[in-house]
Amino acid sequence: MVITTTIPDSGEHLDSTFASRYVRTPVPKYKMPANPIPKEAAYQIINDELMLDGTPRLNLASFVTTWMEPECEKLMMASINKNYVDMDEYPVTTELQNRCVNMIARLFNAPVGETDTAVGVGTVGSSEAIMLAGLAFKRKWQSKRKLEGKPYDKPNIVTGANVQVCWEKFARYFEVDLKEVKLSEGYYVMDPVKAVEMVDENTICVAAILGSTLTGEFENVKLLNELLTEKNKETGWDTPIHVDAASGGFIAPFIYPTLEWDFRLPLVKSINASGHKYGLVYPGVGWVVWRTKEDLPDDLVFHINYLGSDQPTFTLNFSKGSSQIIAQYYQFVRLGFEGYKNVMENCLENARALKEGIEKTGLFNIVSKDVGVPLVAFSLKDSSKYDVFEISGSLRKFGWIVPAYTMPPNAEHIAVLRVVIREDFSRALAERLISDIEKVMKEMETHLIRVSTKTAHVTATVDETQDGDDGGKKHIKKSARETPEEIATYWRQLVARKKTGVC
Repeated sequence: MVITTTIPDSGEHLDSTFASRYVRTPVPKYKMPANPIPKEAAYQIINDELMLDGTPRLNLASFVTTWMEPECEKLMMASINKNYVDMDEYPVTTELQNRCVNMIARLFNAPVGETDTAVGVGTVGSSEAIMLAGLAFKRKWQSKRKLEGKPYDKPNIVTGANVQVCWEKFARYFEVDLKEVKLSEGYYVMDPVKAVEMVDENTICVAAILGSTLTGEFENVKLLNELLTEKNKETGWDTPIHVDAASGGFIAPFIYPTLEWDFRLPLVKSINASGHKYGLVYPGVGWVVWRTKEDLPDDLVFHINYLGSDQPTFTLNFSKGSSQIIAQYYQFVRLGFEGYKNVMENCLENARALKEGIEKTGLFNIVSKDVGVPLVAFSLKDSSKYDVFEISGSLRKFGWIVPAYTMPPNAEHIAVLRVVIREDFSRALAERLISDIEKVMKEMETHLIRVSTKTAHVTATVDETQDGDDGGKKHIKKSARETPEEIATYWRQLVARKKTGVC
């Protein structure tokens, strides 16, 4: 979210996303109307503007759920005025959240018994969940260092460079050094060997990703657990693991049940997952579960009594809606294990169909893996004439929102397109997208040929009138192939102008 500050006596505002960088951009001066207007008029004004937004179901950039059943939507609307934090006033809603936590803990194979009790909480997406998990690790590490009489002012987390931005936020907001394992071409997830090498006595945890945002790939948490166990034995440390399962947490248990990534691994102390991604709930709801009560320091839990009774709370915010919690419980009850399994299998089948269609064009390399989150990431085999950013812009005119981006260091020279397959992305839509990609590529080639012909003609005409070294007229023949950079530049400028018109 961009924070903007109005500048007095100026038609500009101050973009203060980062404190060290200020960008002034002109904006209209909006102020609250002096008088009310009819509700029908207010609705129409806003509805008309919202029509210019993209279509959520065609937004293939997002992992976030864009469709739910009408029955669930009714439940959500019926509870939209409930403040979840009022646990004493809404005890049933609290009970539904606790049931969700129990179901998720068992789904992630948390140890359950008379002496083992997992704990967890619903959050506003995985970002808050990661903040809470990170704080728990930091506090436990600090407490131990204090008891040992050692410095505790320089904590760090080891991650891959492919982590989602919320990890960078945690590190910056809560003063933790983020040590990133760099990527390499063809290997776009954290290397467990390199990660363990970076661990030191100040490492509060190693964060592994189950479903990389870039390629959907699952990181090898089992190997990380084995290597880190050995290092802990050698050093006497007890560095733990957190699994960021924002995307893969509601996929792996149903599709890859034998894959060991969760609480079956002793060093995995906490896991977060996004209910609003493959948990199949509208934004925004997330979950974080700790292996045992001991993994969540007591001094991070607040107890309040001014809403009725003693209520423990561990969240960054206070008030929040109840509707997403209720929606998550609805999905668990409605679908059950087999229902979720069927949805995820269908998503993977559609991803495979899309991948095969893209491969058949012969123009792209598939970057994503078959095992992981159902998405297709692909790069151009030849980007000398046009690039993935131009393809992304051209697909907009068909309504598709397909993101294009470069990989993190040290693989930033690789640029890809990525299509996320959600529950509401059908086989018919996959086939339509393939068809539209083929249309875009054909149009680009056609325009390129036209531009090439035009450039070659103009070049020949101009060259015929040039003076030669001997004082006579010099005749130069140039074909379009001899000026590829000029043509590519012309094409990029042309596409840039078209992007503005479409968006």
